[in-house]
Amino acid sequence: MFRTTRKAGRIEIILEAKKLGEDYLLTLTGGKEHAGAVAVGLFDEKSGRASSSVLTLPGHREEQLALDSARRISRATGKTSVVVAGIHADNISPEEIKEIVSAAGEMIGSFIASCEKSDMTARRSE
Repeated sequence: MFRTTRKAGRIEIILEAKKLGEDYLLTLTGGKEHAGAVAVGLFDEKSGRASSSVLTLPGHREEQLALDSARRISRATGKTSVVVAGIHADNISPEEIKEIVSAAGEMIGSFIASCEKSDMTARRSE
């Protein structure tokens, strides 16, 4: 299991991930946690390209965050990824949103780096 937190403005963002067989399930939450958007990232071995699809609950704005995160993870790992995003802060400002998106991107980068490190370790022990 992977877990990291980051302070973004007045809220704490939490990224948790676990393996589901060869795939990944991640939650990206903060403030008043909830499921605002769910994205699935896929990697196509033939084309070497990643894609993602998203479902967003009415009134929520985590769509792009979940979509981009799932695609980025699948592109980097070559695995299917599911990202559930739900971050809420009352009266959030545009600056706070930018800060949250930036922090989330860094956290996804940390997760990808941990996957790459884990893969390198696994290859050495084979």
